[in-house]
Amino acid sequence: MTTATKDMLATYPADLGGVDREKLTECIDACVACAQACTACADACLSEGMVGELTKCIRTNMDCADVCDTTASVLSRHTGYDANVTRAVLQACATTCKACADECGSHAGTHEHCRICAEACRNCERACNELIASLG
Repeated sequence: MTTATKDMLATYPADLGGVDREKLTECIDACVACAQACTACADACLSEGMVGELTKCIRTNMDCADVCDTTASVLSRHTGYDANVTRAVLQACATTCKACADECGSHAGTHEHCRICAEACRNCERACNELIASLG
C-alpha cells in the first residue's frame, strides 16, 4: 500500500544512510497511528463514568501520543542523520508503547477503546524494535 510516508521517502534526494526504507515507512506510519489511537483513547477515558479509575491510563496515553509524535518527526528527517539519536528515540518509543499497551490492555475487557489502543501500541512497539534491529 502506498502511503504519504512512502511517497515522501521515495522523493528524498540523498541516500538514507543504509536505513531500510520499508521498515522506516512502517515505523513512521505505526507511530502516527499510535499517537492518534492514544489521543483518542485518552479522550474516551475522560468520557467514562469511572474516569477516576482511568487516571494512569489517561496519563500513559498522553505520554505515548507525545513520544510517538516526536519519534515520527525525528524519523522523517534525514539530513544530518545521527544513528545514535535515532536508536535512542526508537528505544524510548518502544518502551513507552509497551507501557501504554500494558496499561490499556488491563482495561481492554471493559473498554473497547483501550483494546484498540493497546493493539496500536503493540504494533508501534514491534515496528520500532524491527527498525532498531535493522540499523545494526
